[in-house]
Amino acid sequence: MAESYDVVVVGGGPAGYVAAIRCAQLGLTTACIDDRVDARGKPSLGGTCLNVGCIPSKALLDSSEQFARVNHQFAEHGISIDNATMDVGKMLARKDGIVGKLTGGIAQLFKANQVTAIHGRGKLEKDRTISVRDPAADFAEPRRLHATHIILAPGSIPIELPDLPFDHQSVVDSTGALAFERPPDTLGIVGAGVIGLELGSVWNRLGSRVILLEALDEFLPAVDHHIAREAARQFKLQGLDIRLGAAVQKAHASADGLQVTYRQHGEEHTLTVQRLIVAVGRRPATAGLIAPECGVTVDARGFIEVDANCRTGMENVWAIGDAVRGPMLAHKGSEEGVAVAERIAAGPDADPAIAHVDFNTVPWVIYTAPEIAWVGHSENRLKADGVPVRTGSFPFAATGRALAMNEPHGLVKMIAHAHTDRLLGVHLIGSQVSELIAECVLAMEYRASSEDLARTIHAHPTLSEAVHEAALAVDRRAIHKAS
Repeated sequence: MAESYDVVVVGGGPAGYVAAIRCAQLGLTTACIDDRVDARGKPSLGGTCLNVGCIPSKALLDSSEQFARVNHQFAEHGISIDNATMDVGKMLARKDGIVGKLTGGIAQLFKANQVTAIHGRGKLEKDRTISVRDPAADFAEPRRLHATHIILAPGSIPIELPDLPFDHQSVVDSTGALAFERPPDTLGIVGAGVIGLELGSVWNRLGSRVILLEALDEFLPAVDHHIAREAARQFKLQGLDIRLGAAVQKAHASADGLQVTYRQHGEEHTLTVQRLIVAVGRRPATAGLIAPECGVTVDARGFIEVDANCRTGMENVWAIGDAVRGPMLAHKGSEEGVAVAERIAAGPDADPAIAHVDFNTVPWVIYTAPEIAWVGHSENRLKADGVPVRTGSFPFAATGRALAMNEPHGLVKMIAHAHTDRLLGVHLIGSQVSELIAECVLAMEYRASSEDLARTIHAHPTLSEAVHEAALAVDRRAIHKAS
């Protein structure tokens, strides 16, 4: 006989575990199914983000940035350190320790909120039944759970190119790139997006020669063109070799390493690297998740089809996170998890607006140095859509705090509607802009104008003054910048 719950969540990543905790907080009996294990084979909640994505990559980014500062910036502060070295083993151990603390923390949160954690691979079957198989015991009878509501949050996996299969030695995905025992002498990266740039930054700082091969002719097309140009300039100064319009065809082992063939501007080129990271994006991890007779539709790319409130085609079955439309971002998935939990608790007759996730105010961050962050639309996108805009920008080099920190690179760009002054987008590149973007998200969530930010007092000296001055610049009245 099947175990019974109010809610069963399939997937323990940022979308799934947050949904499970919020459901339990709202008084619903909740179970969360997840099949991820750590290096020791033990269950490890947190999904890609905590285990092999957001958290470990940021740990390595921070360690490698500290090393780069020792070698290239400390002398300007009068600090002399000769022959600094990096112990990669200790760096990786620190990363693993952080991951362990956070994944273990989720297990404790489940206990505190009385969420039942079930290790195994869940599959949605008819009549809102979930079968759970332990991957380590393929021939055992599956455990069966029944729920009034089911939330599908399977997350995503790296895209593997047909002509560049992962061998997890020479050709690796983003997970493999977090565990190199030493910096490769030469590192190729297929894709110059968020993942490629972040991983490339880590190993470039530690001494690898990094070449990024990007099939698109435009660098960071989702980013405002002024910010993208500045980013390209900064990355070039750091030694990242970014080749646009470079479509990789194949790779094969040679006596000197891995020989990569790519086409650029109609010509064929070859490149020899020690290791190759394929970072061309991610796809939903929905294979084997849903029995065909359930009535839940999965499109050709593997995305679960949902309505605006994350409902699938099967009654009381929901889907959230990377497996559905919208940006593949942990914080987006978490907010969808909270929204669905609150809709379930409110009942079928509740106001649909009881919980809402606005994709227009989801922040994006690239954790390179300098960091890149944005919310809303870019100027190029708005102009292409015929939207009249006014813009204002301000360089960090004109702020006292940035100069005192020896972080003068970058700028803040603010975009407002030309007639109403409502904020339509804010784009930043510079130190700590992953933190500065929160003010801009809040302003857009409140439907603020650029004048609202211009009239808000910002502490001096802070990096946030650049946000204030950019808002003033929309009306051509920035104080610390010539018009």
